[in-house]
Amino acid sequence: MAAPGGRAERVGLLLPLLLPLLLPLLCLAARTEQPPSAEQPSSAAEFDVRPGGEVHSFSRTLGDYTCTFTYSAQGGTNEQWQMNIGVSEDNQFFSCSVWRPQGKSYLFFTQFKAEVKGAKIEYAMAYSQAAVGGQSDIPLKQEEFEITERTVSHREGKFRFELSKLMIVAKTPHDEL
Repeated sequence: MAAPGGRAERVGLLLPLLLPLLLPLLCLAARTEQPPSAEQPSSAAEFDVRPGGEVHSFSRTLGDYTCTFTYSAQGGTNEQWQMNIGVSEDNQFFSCSVWRPQGKSYLFFTQFKAEVKGAKIEYAMAYSQAAVGGQSDIPLKQEEFEITERTVSHREGKFRFELSKLMIVAKTPHDEL
């Protein structure tokens, strides 16, 4: 479990209470084949992750919320990746997932950063391998990446160059009655 800025312990204690609320949103973020509906707006798009050492970015916007994935990678050839974004039914959470549907990336990432605009990150996790064909997600070690209120990024000198999936759930601003 990863949370920004020293809130890990508090969020860890709240996880049993938050999980029933976050699970539908995480499923929405990971969904790839169902079209968006009026009850749960979402957007999915495929993009190429390109090696060559240059910095590239890919963004998606849904209403007031934006997710941007910025990276640099080496080795191999282009890989097909996907970004899914969604907003919960009650408009309290925005989710963004960036992943390689085939499971494991064979590129070496020299850097990565996912940034959300319009919401503050409540939960995020990065994985070296995404679940596919009976395999499980394999999370990066906590020391390999860092989380702030708006970003999830590699940690210089600690990141081991493997990335296949990022998941972010962010709390949207809402007015109290």
